[in-house]
Amino acid sequence: MRLAIIADIHGNLDALRAVLADAQAQGAEQIVVNGDVVNRGPDSVAALETLLARSDVSFTLGNHDDLLRLWDARSTDLPADWFGDPFWGATDWNATQLDRAGLLHTPADWPMTHTLHAVGLPPVLIAHGSPLHYREGLSERTRPERVKELSAGHGVLIGSHIHRPAQAQVGGVLVLNTGAVGAPANGDPRAQYLLLTAEPTGWKAEFRAVPYDRAGVLARFGSSGLLDTGLSAQIFREEILTSRSLYTPYWQWTEDRAVPRDARTWATFLDRHLSACRT
Repeated sequence: MRLAIIADIHGNLDALRAVLADAQAQGAEQIVVNGDVVNRGPDSVAALETLLARSDVSFTLGNHDDLLRLWDARSTDLPADWFGDPFWGATDWNATQLDRAGLLHTPADWPMTHTLHAVGLPPVLIAHGSPLHYREGLSERTRPERVKELSAGHGVLIGSHIHRPAQAQVGGVLVLNTGAVGAPANGDPRAQYLLLTAEPTGWKAEFRAVPYDRAGVLARFGSSGLLDTGLSAQIFREEILTSRSLYTPYWQWTEDRAVPRDARTWATFLDRHLSACRT
């Protein structure tokens, strides 16, 4: 049995197509989509439609898949001041696009976890973040006691969410992170995913990184109207250009300094952050 575990597509159709083609070429029999199909990029509708049209796909729920539904409902689970803040323009735009296509509530049926079984091998537990929360990332930095708590008898834990591949053996549990298809944050612009194979000796993990032409998705930020929604869309586009996490660090940077999230502070942050990455 060979499976492709893909995640964090984030509305990047070109990256998704490249990964699906590579997974087929590698002989993947099933595809597990481990959350965050939508939001950030301009192709949320097309990416979701592409995956829903396939018969070999299973889904887990990601935080962005859920966020758009919560946003549309003006849920009290989100801070009330977000709804009037222009910084959230890209989120509002993506929620509107999915709603118009009748796809906004499709993720409501997606489970938080997916379990794989193969005869003679330890079970595999897959979740976008961790099995307990879709915003808790798994990596080689996850504490051993936390791995033990989360694994609950499973031999392999697979997460996504942090936008970079990771692997560690922790107390007899193999911890893996898929990396990101549409918005990698490890400096590698290629579309990244995990290929998992059940072999007689155990589960074999292979991290795949697939080249693709980013010009199309970068152009669609403008042609779709997404870029016109404001600063967050500009940040998401910059993340694809740089293959770095920018949105969350920028948010924290503005919070720590109590400064507004605007073009001036973004320019200052970007210059400092990318300089630090280069050194």
